[in-house]
Amino acid sequence: MSFISILFALLIEQARPLKPMNKVHGRSRNWVIWVTRHLDTGQWGHAWLTWAAVVLAPAVLCAFVHWTLLLSSGWLAALAWNVLVLYWTLGFRQFSHHFTGIRDALEAGDEELARTLLVQWMRIDASELPRSEIVRQVLSHSVMSAHRRVFGVFAWYSFLSAFGLGPAGAVVYRLAEYFSVLVSMPVNASSPLMSRALKGAALGAWGTVDWVPSRITALGFAFVGSFEEAIDRWRKYELLRPGDNDGILLAATAGALNVQLTADDLQGGAPQAQTEHLRALVGLVWRTVVMWMVILALLSLARLLG
Repeated sequence: MSFISILFALLIEQARPLKPMNKVHGRSRNWVIWVTRHLDTGQWGHAWLTWAAVVLAPAVLCAFVHWTLLLSSGWLAALAWNVLVLYWTLGFRQFSHHFTGIRDALEAGDEELARTLLVQWMRIDASELPRSEIVRQVLSHSVMSAHRRVFGVFAWYSFLSAFGLGPAGAVVYRLAEYFSVLVSMPVNASSPLMSRALKGAALGAWGTVDWVPSRITALGFAFVGSFEEAIDRWRKYELLRPGDNDGILLAATAGALNVQLTADDLQGGAPQAQTEHLRALVGLVWRTVVMWMVILALLSLARLLG
């Protein structure tokens, strides 16, 4: 079921992507705010209870619906539920249009438009950025977006689905990621007040949730890119900064593409980011998607034959 669910969810998401500001994401934010206001007291015990209510409670409900449909209406209904939840949690097209717009502007030589689009996407000051730095920022942000909105969802969905929990893994991953982003945002009038304990719990839990998926994605990029260079940069980076999931993924991607992606000296003599690296990244991501689908198809076939 995992292979078919992901395949159909990807096809639907490509044909009709969710808008950035949609009802599902809006209700997710409302859920986080409501739980935080009622459970966050500033104590560590309550902080972890709040995180569990925000992330695990919807996942349990999602698994319950999966089994209810499977037992009452059959596997087709459960499959439809899996596809629907994956469609809600995947976000391939929610970042790809930003990437495409900036790439097209750079290829047309319109760096000012590229800076404007970069500001709209990443909310950073890009007024003084040179061309190579614009490309590097786009590459880095696109890698993280592809991982968090596609490959990380694949990993958690596939793992918990293998234990009969349906799409609960996709819900756990995306809500944990969203919660970590929300607690890291600057405080403003529209953001919920959160205690330091809750922020620490949310960020710590996210580091644990993303530990395996980030390394699976890094390994996937290594397989479909320059394997030896990717593994070498990954190893060097982890020796200096163990546990930095994002940094390890960027280091492996930089090796797979043979490009500089961070300000660290680990890249050595790798070339600076150029426009052609944007197209190389697109190929890297799509080859990784195909690799995932082939692996899932083989696992599904082995299960049927076994």
